[in-house]
Parts: sequence; C-alpha cells; structure tokens
Amino acid sequence: MAINWSKRGWYIAKHYVSVAQANEALADPERVVFIPDYNSTSGESNRTIGYSPSAGAILTVITVFSHEDDVTYGANAWKANARDRRYYEQGGTD
Repeated sequence: MAINWSKRGWYIAKHYVSVAQANEALADPERVVFIPDYNSTSGESNRTIGYSPSAGAILTVITVFSHEDDVTYGANAWKANARDRRYYEQGGTD
C-alpha cells in the first residue's frame, strides 16, 4: 500500500522519524494495525505499529484514508510508547 506523505512528511521529522522509516514500519510483516486508531476521536485514522530497521525502533504510524481523493495519507509517526511496544510484542493483544 502506497502512503502519500506530501501533506505531513515534514511534520514527522519533529519526532525524529523519516518518511522512509515510517514506510518501513508500515511494511513490517509483523506489524499490528488498529482500524480505527484506538485514540482517534473521529474514527477516521488508523494506527500501525511496526519495526523500522533503519530507525532501530518500533514506530507508531498514523494514516488516514481520504475517500474524496481515494488516497491514504501519512499523518504522523513517532517512536512507539510502552503501550504500543507491548501491543507489537504481543501481536496486538493486551
């Protein structure tokens, strides 16, 4: 799945994550996906937790699908917190 980072790619750099690293986490075969993101107030975003080899870390990546554009946009990414690392390590279960 191709993710369009054109609107927020610059933003994730604030969290010391690159677009390439976020894409690695999204492509991780062991990734855990929450549809919708468990923290989403709108229910429009999805949360993917995956490992990025180049970051050497488990990342949390937020994406949003635009029905208007028929495009999935990258919205945010950061190094996973303890809760998300636990989800990843346990395969999505708490």
